[in-house]
Amino acid sequence: MTRTPTALDMAPQLSQKRAQEQPAIPDRLYFKIGDVARICGVETYVLRFWESQFPQLKPNKSGTGQRLYRRREVEIALEIKKLVHGEGYTLAGARQALTQMRRAGRQPALPLSEAKAGKSRDSVAAAVGHARAELRDIAGMLAAPEPAPPRRRPRATALRDLSGSLFPS
Repeated sequence: MTRTPTALDMAPQLSQKRAQEQPAIPDRLYFKIGDVARICGVETYVLRFWESQFPQLKPNKSGTGQRLYRRREVEIALEIKKLVHGEGYTLAGARQALTQMRRAGRQPALPLSEAKAGKSRDSVAAAVGHARAELRDIAGMLAAPEPAPPRRRPRATALRDLSGSLFPS
């Protein structure tokens, strides 16, 4: 007698499958709320609600009030979705789990491929190295003694004859 699998039997398999299907985040500086909603697969009102429930999720706002999410906030939103929708955490439990991850120094997994992550690290290291070299040059310029102002040279010919005539003969 074989038993047909029920929804409860399949739930762990589905949550594992969903956890592995994290979307890649485009390489941009800021994301509007609609973009983040598409990436996370939730509605915009859900993201606004999560902002009120999770202190880690605080997007900047433009002058017109448009929410502007940085990459880090998109990663946090994906982690919240994974915890709440994928693993079945309550909002309070997900909040606590995020806080514990932060305390332990563990960041949510980045949905980047290893090649992209390596390139990203290399480009960041190169930019930091370039900035350090420029700062060293500036510090050297500031530490150098100030050059003396140029000395005034005396006139080539002195006016010797002041007889009153403009044109000496």
